[in-house]
Amino acid sequence: MKNDPAGALANLLQTIADKIGGDIHVGFPAKVVSFDESAMMADVQPLIRTGSDEPAVVQGARVLGQRLKLASGGSEQEYVPVFKKDDLVYVSIADSEIKNALTGAVAKPDTSRQHDMNDAVIVGILPSSFK
Repeated sequence: MKNDPAGALANLLQTIADKIGGDIHVGFPAKVVSFDESAMMADVQPLIRTGSDEPAVVQGARVLGQRLKLASGGSEQEYVPVFKKDDLVYVSIADSEIKNALTGAVAKPDTSRQHDMNDAVIVGILPSSFK
């Protein structure tokens, strides 16, 4: 049997592409493991398996609050999220490190990391959690 160099190269390139693609995180559904109401951060368990192992728990995912007012008028109200253990949520991953930008000023990241689970933000609770 003859070795096909083009086929071997194609397999190698596909393996590299799969590895790179697997390291880019954009968003995923997750289950809340714990929620720290004072820090407004949660630990979440991703619910999509992308490898042979269980996905690692993402610690310290930030959460979004809301500032709303009725379209018909009135004063605005601030709402802070309440997460319960086992709530199903959707998590978005920032393009780069967000820590320094959380001051409200334009800031350069301390690291070059991109699409990293350390920059996770919970954007909402999935409706199936409302029982």
